[in-house]
Amino acid sequence: MTDPLLRYRGEFPILEKFNYMVSHSLGAMPRAARTRLEEYARMWEERGVLAWTEGWWEAPLTVGDQLAAILRAPAGSVCMHQNVSVCAAIVASCLDFSGKRNKVVYTDLNFPSVMYVWEEHRRRGARIEMVPSEDGIGIDTGRLVDAIDEETLIVPISHVLFKSAYIQDVAAVVEKAHAVGALVMLDVYQSAGTVPLDLTALGVDFATGGSVKWLCGGPGAGYLYVRPGLQPRFRPAITGWAAHAHPFDFETGSIRPVEGIGAYLHGTPAVAPLYAARAGYEIVAEATVEAIREKSVKLTTRMIEAALGHGWRVNSPRDPARRGGSVVIDVPNGKEVAAELIRRGTLVDFRPGAGVRLAPHFYTKQEECDAAIAQMAEIVSSRAWEKSPREGAPSI
Repeated sequence: MTDPLLRYRGEFPILEKFNYMVSHSLGAMPRAARTRLEEYARMWEERGVLAWTEGWWEAPLTVGDQLAAILRAPAGSVCMHQNVSVCAAIVASCLDFSGKRNKVVYTDLNFPSVMYVWEEHRRRGARIEMVPSEDGIGIDTGRLVDAIDEETLIVPISHVLFKSAYIQDVAAVVEKAHAVGALVMLDVYQSAGTVPLDLTALGVDFATGGSVKWLCGGPGAGYLYVRPGLQPRFRPAITGWAAHAHPFDFETGSIRPVEGIGAYLHGTPAVAPLYAARAGYEIVAEATVEAIREKSVKLTTRMIEAALGHGWRVNSPRDPARRGGSVVIDVPNGKEVAAELIRRGTLVDFRPGAGVRLAPHFYTKQEECDAAIAQMAEIVSSRAWEKSPREGAPSI
């Protein structure tokens, strides 16, 4: 059978050189990203300061609207930032931790960078309750929901867990949080672009993520969603002139925030990454996340069955309804195996306490998945890394 999504392979030059199984870390660069960046450079070169009035200044919002369509969010609900840590810090700066409702509930399988942001708000009175995983793969939804009470201020959780690709039950968390008056901030970094999302239907208050991975948009294009009805309620303490109602009036003193999602901006935007990101968004939108998801489930299921056939432990959910786009395989000497795979041209990564992470995407061939597992089996059985030049696996 033909795979209609393979028509996009030619748009990703790196696929000609590598078996690219690392889209959960850095999606392959679309050919059009170079064109977009050249467009940015040409604007800077030919228009100079005029470029600010010809699209640059508005880019965090116009590009946000483009991404909002993929996230099933309305226009005017997404703005672009550098990364998730900045977005989490902006949301945290909106909140008052001085009262009885000052608890922040999340899990120990959140991405550490986000934990660091919330932990630092202990100095402002935040009480952190971290719900532990029992198996290192998923989270007991009941246990997480039980931790959310009338003293909970916000629940910042991941949609898909980075270590295992486990999909959390967001609806149950939102239902409980809203029932007790708490907010929910959803990290969709590991789902946007490979697992269908409808932020409006989920009812989350905030959402954040980045374009580095499944969206194939490159680094520097993080994003923040704020539920439209919630936008006027908060005033971020992390702010800047891009959030001012009339920034070019250069008013002194306190800011007069612009209405809408623009109030969640801060300083001068980083424009170049937004040019690059659009190339990835356009391909993902055309391919559709629904079609990408259907293919992802088939390929990841095939890889899991092959891994189990070799007797390896799989640290990802077997149930595709609970699994995102990657497969985590725990083999002996996993770090060395990952390094050897990379040396041979199969790009993967390794996470301590999890294993070798492999991530086929919509541009991946089935035979590439089979080849990656076969190559891993040969490396494990022969301990090939002991005979090869030592080239450490990248940590990202």
